[in-house]
Amino acid sequence: MLKVQQAKKKKKPAAPRNVDSSQKTYTIQDIFKVPFQLLCDPAYFWHLAALFLFGEFVLSTLIILKVPYTEIDWIAYMQEVEGFIMGERDYTKLKGDTGPLVYPAGFVYIYSIFYYLTDHGKNVRLAQYIFEALYLTSQFIVCAIYRQSKKVPPYVILLLGCSKRFHSIFLLRCFNDPVAMLFMFGCILAMTYRKWTLGSLLFSLALSIKMNVLLFFPAFGIILWQTLGAYKTFAQLGLIVLTQLVIAYPFLSQYPASYFAKAFEFSRVFDYQWTVNWRMMTEETFVSNWFAKELLIGHAFTLLMFIVFIWCGPKGGVMQVLKKGFSRHNRMAVSNDEIIAMMFTSNFIGVLFARSLHYQFYSWYFQTLPYLLWQCAWLSTEKGLKSTSRILIFVTIEGCWLTFPSTIKSSWTLAACHIMLLLGIFGNSPGPDYRIPSIGKQ
Repeated sequence: MLKVQQAKKKKKPAAPRNVDSSQKTYTIQDIFKVPFQLLCDPAYFWHLAALFLFGEFVLSTLIILKVPYTEIDWIAYMQEVEGFIMGERDYTKLKGDTGPLVYPAGFVYIYSIFYYLTDHGKNVRLAQYIFEALYLTSQFIVCAIYRQSKKVPPYVILLLGCSKRFHSIFLLRCFNDPVAMLFMFGCILAMTYRKWTLGSLLFSLALSIKMNVLLFFPAFGIILWQTLGAYKTFAQLGLIVLTQLVIAYPFLSQYPASYFAKAFEFSRVFDYQWTVNWRMMTEETFVSNWFAKELLIGHAFTLLMFIVFIWCGPKGGVMQVLKKGFSRHNRMAVSNDEIIAMMFTSNFIGVLFARSLHYQFYSWYFQTLPYLLWQCAWLSTEKGLKSTSRILIFVTIEGCWLTFPSTIKSSWTLAACHIMLLLGIFGNSPGPDYRIPSIGKQ
């Protein structure tokens, strides 16, 4: 009897009734956790980038298949390189329907490859697919640059695919500008990995396709000076020059004067009818020498302000930076964001004061806009208003580039957006590092 009572006392309590262990209550935070992490957590950056690039592949293919190709310069490019292929080495005699060849030798070699691949330029559809591959490669490299930053949220890369004009420059026009920028962005990515020699080679290759990449040179030179010192900087610059000479040797060995006169024609005056940024000027003002000089002065002054107060100021000033450059010790540390911001800003300043911007020139700086916009500190401290202002400026700039032909209103609007962006960068350098926001405070 006693054993029975003890057994009853040791009996385990019954499990609670009406409890289904498979059921779980989800909160609003749980529902949005996965997309939130994908968009905002840098740990998932490449997951987001992979989805973005796949979407770009689908969209680009549909554009090629559904949107009619527009002939502008492709035939002229083929005519210009055909002369080289036939044995002509005098740059003044390499011409197409749009005029003489005005690009360096790297352009000639690359478009000669396109000439052979596309049946002497006749297979335009194949050329579009080649440029689709270049487009996706360019977007991948730029995504990799953004991944090196600690100052922008991952979702910013989605803006890289939000431009009708940028897609058309690659896929429906086959311009050479984005080809040059592909190498230039490769240079910047190499710099973030401290591959300075590779960066210099890529810079020189980009320059051999189109000389607009010289807009990056002020920041490029200063970064080399700060990180490598004077002597190694001179060596890197010598490598750039030597690469140019090697690339251009077939022309320089026979007609050097003709090559330099056409490949690097700094005095070239663009046609007023194609300008995007200075439509508010009269044609007489647009082509005048004094207007070109005013732009050059503005460009130099703005660069000087950034050099003195933003790029060298926090490191002790210009004189201290110069002095340390000649020292074999005490090299200056330059962060990835300093590299990216300096390179992107240097180029943007050049775009702001460019003598003329044609529609294909949008590829010079479109992919830098999201990063630059997120470096701006607007008057309001409210995050929502900041983001709204950034998106508004981004959309407005895109609208200006979509306006064809450009108008006085679109040119003034573009100039206003550029100035606001430049002042925002200047007033917020260096900007704060990005921090993952909490879901509840989104």
